[in-house]
Amino acid sequence: MKRRLIGLVSALTIAVGGSLVAAAPAQAAPAVMITKVYYDSPGSDKGSNSSLNAEYVRLTNKRSTVINLKGWYVRDKAGYTYKFTSDYRVGAGTSIIIHTGKGTNRGTQRYWGRSWYVWNNTGDTAYLRNSSGSLVDSCTWRSRGSGYTYC
Repeated sequence: MKRRLIGLVSALTIAVGGSLVAAAPAQAAPAVMITKVYYDSPGSDKGSNSSLNAEYVRLTNKRSTVINLKGWYVRDKAGYTYKFTSDYRVGAGTSIIIHTGKGTNRGTQRYWGRSWYVWNNTGDTAYLRNSSGSLVDSCTWRSRGSGYTYC
């Protein structure tokens, strides 16, 4: 009977030593999350624009509604910052890519416009902040590994 009862209890309770105890509510996932950082573009880091654009951060709207990123920004530990300076709406479930190098912003492809790399291959942190400066999400990696990390 205990086993059946535990299976029927809501997600906010857990079994501890045969007794049911209320669990702390899970923290809600951010509306927009950093879902991938490609911090070490393929090949040697010589600073070509194609190499810079192979370094990127991917943001994903995790909500079922459109989110306007105007005023939001992405930055690294050193303070290099990409800011959405005008209205930029991200559709429900849609991902956008922010490339480090230069290019023409179209659709879900954005360009930082830098002439050198942002993300450190040996470890760094990507921060996503909203228009009021509150931390929305972050992603940290510590070693070179495969050149990218899923967050």
